[in-house]
Amino acid sequence: QEELVVSGGGLVQAGGSLTLSCAASPTIFSINGAGWYRQGPGNQRELVASINSDGGTTYADFVKGRFTISRDNSRRNAVRAVYLQMNMLKPEDTAVYYCKANVRRDPFDRPLDLWGQGTQVTVSS
Repeated sequence: QEELVVSGGGLVQAGGSLTLSCAASPTIFSINGAGWYRQGPGNQRELVASINSDGGTTYADFVKGRFTISRDNSRRNAVRAVYLQMNMLKPEDTAVYYCKANVRRDPFDRPLDLWGQGTQVTVSS
């Protein structure tokens, strides 16, 4: 059973948009911080965007101004999901996208890093 459930990938035309979701399973109390990574054909996995426990964000240069990482703050003191809004998609954005999150399974547990399963994003020209 995946503890981080990733969804939202698909096929889109260049210039289009997709939103990826990385949702915590019931075994996780909260997501402290997270990052979205991607791995294109023949490429190494690379960091796309990250969000820390204070909500601060960073972006790779190749997605600045096009992608936005955000989190679900609807539950007090417990972040349950992280999102990646991808706009103005380009064919070179084609890759498998992964979520990596620093999580707590219990409010008093030590945090640990988990990877979600990948989701394919394909951008056609």
